[in-house]
Amino acid sequence: MHNAIVIGAGLAGSEAAWQLAQRGIHVDLYEMKPVKMTPAHHSSAFAELCCSNSLRGAEICTAPGLLKEELRRAGSLIISCADATRVEAGGALAVDREAFANLVTEKVKNHPNITVHEGEVTEIPAEGHVIVATGPLTSDALFESIHNKLGAHEYLHFYDAAAPIVSFESVDMDSAYFASRYDKGTADYINCPMNREQYDAFWEALCEAEQAPVHGFEDKKVFEGCMPVEVMGRRGHDTLLYGPLKPVGLRDPHTGETPYAVVQLRRDNAAGSLYNLVGFQTHLKFPEQKRVFSMIPALKNAEFVRYGVMHRNTFMDSPRLLDNHYRLKAEPRIRFAGQMTGVEGYIESAASGFETGLNLARELLGLEPIEFSDLTAIGALGLYISNEANAKFQPMNINFGIIQPLGYRVKGKREKNTQIAQRALEHLDTLLDAVQEGKETLS
Repeated sequence: MHNAIVIGAGLAGSEAAWQLAQRGIHVDLYEMKPVKMTPAHHSSAFAELCCSNSLRGAEICTAPGLLKEELRRAGSLIISCADATRVEAGGALAVDREAFANLVTEKVKNHPNITVHEGEVTEIPAEGHVIVATGPLTSDALFESIHNKLGAHEYLHFYDAAAPIVSFESVDMDSAYFASRYDKGTADYINCPMNREQYDAFWEALCEAEQAPVHGFEDKKVFEGCMPVEVMGRRGHDTLLYGPLKPVGLRDPHTGETPYAVVQLRRDNAAGSLYNLVGFQTHLKFPEQKRVFSMIPALKNAEFVRYGVMHRNTFMDSPRLLDNHYRLKAEPRIRFAGQMTGVEGYIESAASGFETGLNLARELLGLEPIEFSDLTAIGALGLYISNEANAKFQPMNINFGIIQPLGYRVKGKREKNTQIAQRALEHLDTLLDAVQEGKETLS
């Protein structure tokens, strides 16, 4: 029997172990809980949901819904357990947190091809095929082992604040305009003006908004260059006007005048479908971000594809280190999965575990890897984290901005996203049918 090692039994590790085991590979699964816990974990169960019990949108016209449907059709353990423990949550797939984790644990522990080992792994095994799926709170000893293997400048571990990202199509361009400061270069920035009354209301709300707790934040310091916007705002009414909201050189073509304040949006991907809020690093609670930042007139109906966060962040500079199958370029016997690769979110972590487990099994069985393209959500994630054009790499949730566009215009956002999803599922079904015709099973 072929053998593989999986380190970590979170969403990614449990999924990876399951996909390997389902294909006849013997898996040694190592999980440090309950011998050693992290500040974010409270249960000894596998696939513990540390934050929300929601796996986000369920409809395929949403990117999370599409990713879940792809995984469902491909035989995902995490999705099957989520479906089995679902609770009512409107248009989202939410689960009974305890029942979900217990079901994943039960299935993994009872699989005849999986042997579970409790206790901390302190270094990457020197031999064999390994999937490391230890998450953003990787233990210090294992972190040092990974850090030493990858190099001091190629593995990131820091306390950071990140800015939100919005979809371009949700920006009210009647209240915004493209321009560069002093009209230098090309007009690459979207500028969102505010008058004095609008700015005053925004500033007061920002200073009073509720911040999210930051697990494990020891020194309570951030670099000046990534100071949370709410911290900057509390330094004084005019501080932001001399910082990220500085209006100088950004004359509004609608009025011919310089606004009182301007929030700038910078393109976040080559397609121009995503924009980040420049200088808006934050660790406000997500609902507060939605409430306060939507007070900016051009963002009144903004779709936030990623909210700002501040936390201990342990993730790899994946575009320089990993290929689209999450293999370490310098040592392909080692794969990584989960949030440490730069996929952000529960289902995204499970998707990376699915891909790593599936294609490691195929390699061990002497088969070629399945190439998931960016026509699918599964493939788009792998291509995003391995894209060397991402010079300043940051974690990302699944969103339609990283999936290949249709190539033609469709009226209405919902209809456009539905057509992208239908195309993705048709492509995936064709791919799965071809594999099954080769007498290979995917579940």
